[in-house]
Amino acid sequence: MDFTEAYSDRCSTVGLAAREGNVKMLRKLIKQGYSIDVPDNRGWMPIHEAAACNSSECLKLLIHAAPSDNYVKSETFEGMCALHLSASHGCVESVSILLEAGADPNEVTTEATTPLFLAVENGHSGIVKLLLQYGANINGHHFWSGWNSLHQASFQGYTEIIKILLEKGANKECEDDFGITPLFVAAQYGKLESLRMLASYGANINCQAKDKATPLLIAAQEGHAKCVELLLSEGADPNLYCNEEEWQLPIHAAAEMGHKNILELLIPLTDRLCDRGKDKVSPVYSAIYGGNKECLEVLLQQGYSADAQKCLPFGCRSPMCMVFQKEIYSVSEDALNFVLEFTNWKRLPPAVEGNLSDYKESSAWIPKSHFAVIPSLSHLCRLEIRSILKSEHLRSEQFIRELPLPACLQDYLLYVDVLRVNAVSAVVESLDGSDEGIPPASHSSSEDAEKREACNAGAR
Repeated sequence: MDFTEAYSDRCSTVGLAAREGNVKMLRKLIKQGYSIDVPDNRGWMPIHEAAACNSSECLKLLIHAAPSDNYVKSETFEGMCALHLSASHGCVESVSILLEAGADPNEVTTEATTPLFLAVENGHSGIVKLLLQYGANINGHHFWSGWNSLHQASFQGYTEIIKILLEKGANKECEDDFGITPLFVAAQYGKLESLRMLASYGANINCQAKDKATPLLIAAQEGHAKCVELLLSEGADPNLYCNEEEWQLPIHAAAEMGHKNILELLIPLTDRLCDRGKDKVSPVYSAIYGGNKECLEVLLQQGYSADAQKCLPFGCRSPMCMVFQKEIYSVSEDALNFVLEFTNWKRLPPAVEGNLSDYKESSAWIPKSHFAVIPSLSHLCRLEIRSILKSEHLRSEQFIRELPLPACLQDYLLYVDVLRVNAVSAVVESLDGSDEGIPPASHSSSEDAEKREACNAGAR
């Protein structure tokens, strides 16, 4: 491509006049025979410059001097015509001139963006009305998002435009590529007035996306309390399961994400079947999974069980199992003590039950005072790894050293930390015989600290 043509004196002079909205200069150049249809290196012609700067007078001059009827439909390299630019920049007069000159209101860019979508995106309600009068497709979908103009208006919170679109026949139940409706979009992004407007026009409050999520679940998950209140007042069903495999309800989303105020709204309206029902999942698990003590406390105080059903999705047979067996769950000591106060001792993991059973009959027993007798989560994980491997070779240092793990974790599986604490020097020295063993006792404390830091980085 010869880019020198795009920067010729004739083209740049006319383009600059149009860009600046200099009607007098543009008229003079056209009269002198300067070209108006030579593009620059973006594919822009003077008509695009005039449209982008909202110069309606320049547009009139250029359209009148057009070398062909298709000049008004000229596209940039991104597929933008003058109508796209005027609709985006909000000049009603320019849009009107272009439409009267034959511009297509449904012309799409390379990303399948229409002038109507751009007008909605930028909040130009007057242009939206004008484009609809000229036959713009009200339900056309945007290429990359699958949204249409009503989705975009809901996302932006432009209630005036939402009303215009709905009254002109926009499909309030239209779905994007993921089955998401405009009302769902409003709930997801906390656009309360958009949500209120769509609900008042009869949009389905209990619509479900392709993954079964509902507006109520997504609002609870994102923490939009006012939207949750509105949805519930409009008849949203808090007992509509949003995931058939994991049996997730809005109450689970609120508990996991730590939205206590929303959780308190949902508890009295949610069927307690989810708490102990077979093959269901208690929201107690969700609160533990999210590491949210306040939500866990609310659930237990409101009667949700610390001895809930087995949780198949998480592979736990009780909430306490989740606390002790899953190192990834960031549960605080306070939350753990709270669960202990409500839990059934007989359903604890054996390693934990054995250490705590001596205390269960004691009237003076306080969970926190006996917290130290509970094995550390890291040690329980070590036991779990060894039980999963189930090999006689675990007794062999060589086998452990061949595992694809950082040296610090290999040391841990070999109980080097226990041996060191108990001063079993002969065994420690034996394990230290390999290059990847633990550092000898003569190493400085600073070297030990550096080693631990490196190990922690490797584990992460």
